[in-house]
Amino acid sequence: MVKHLEYSTKERVQLGLSLPVMEAFYTIQGEGAYTGQAAYFIRLAGCDVGCVWCDVKESWEQDKHPVLTVEEIVQNAKKYPGRLAIITGGEPLMHDLGPLTEQLKEEGFHINIETSGAHPLSGELDYITLSPKKFKQPVEEVYQRANEFKVVVYHKSDLQWAINLSEKLSDDCKLYIQPEWSKRAQITPLLVEFVKSNPEWQLSLQTHKYIDIP
Repeated sequence: MVKHLEYSTKERVQLGLSLPVMEAFYTIQGEGAYTGQAAYFIRLAGCDVGCVWCDVKESWEQDKHPVLTVEEIVQNAKKYPGRLAIITGGEPLMHDLGPLTEQLKEEGFHINIETSGAHPLSGELDYITLSPKKFKQPVEEVYQRANEFKVVVYHKSDLQWAINLSEKLSDDCKLYIQPEWSKRAQITPLLVEFVKSNPEWQLSLQTHKYIDIP
């Protein structure tokens, strides 16, 4: 393990030895292929994508959140019985995830990431959910590595955009379409019809919001 006491906080963050954490909590995954499974969420602060409809805008400015060492993050995760860790944000790939994922792996965690794909991949990741945004599209390498492609639909024009991007994915990548929460009443019926006409896609809902859990 890298010794890092000689580094400043800024240097530790740059090296991935410490990370800005907006929040971390044990709950049930509410979206995508792992819906319904117990999971420890690690929400890292910092985002340069800037979705207008983002429901965690408070995560954007990383300087407003505490910086924890990787050891502290992993020790907190170990307190719970589940061994599914989900790294999210903000945009988690703004950070070097190598040290964090290495230590999570040493403790037996299966590691998922939820990312816009706007930055190169880092760390040892078991499952990659690529959720692209029009505001800053993915780097090319992420498309073929993605296990799950999840497009949040804010406007019906997002559907054709999703179809166009999906052509870059591997053949075994799961395809999900999800209504943006504030527009779910208008958008969900549209997505139901879309999936019926395009059965290679699945409908994803934010079930954690319907049952009112984090």
